Amino acid sequence: MSFEESHLGRIRQIVGSRLLLVPGARAVIQNSDGKVLLQERSDLGLWGLPGGNAEPGEDLKTVVEREVLEETGLTIANAKPFGFGGNPDLETIEFPNGDQCQFFVLNFFATLFSGELAMLDGESLALDWFDLDSLPDMLPNMKASVEAYEVYCATGEFQMI
Repeated sequence: MSFEESHLGRIRQIVGSRLLLVPGARAVIQNSDGKVLLQERSDLGLWGLPGGNAEPGEDLKTVVEREVLEETGLTIANAKPFGFGGNPDLETIEFPNGDQCQFFVLNFFATLFSGELAMLDGESLALDWFDLDSLPDMLPNMKASVEAYEVYCATGEFQMI
């Protein structure tokens, strides 16, 4: 689905670039080597986690499963929530086209997946696996999600980001 066809794209046609409050989900996908999957984003040119915005009628687990498939070609099998991102200092973004969003994001992790890595929707410049101790330059909100995942793994406590 193109951006223009998405729920957010249709709202943008009405409200322009004004700040919108947007629900969504993102995923930390960790392989058996302990590496996490990141995407180099085509819109902001930095690395981030796969994920995106809710469409009408979707729950957030469906959102993360759909977005991961669209952005990476992978089907995740065991998505579990570990944290919630809503800090406006981290989750408010102005995109290069001037659109502004404040995201409210349920963060999931998955360790079981199938499929082959593929950039299917034009939102990625690259996909790659990274060690947690050697992450590339990332969007601050996405880096905070990865850090919260590490705390969750160490403590088992749901994280508020």
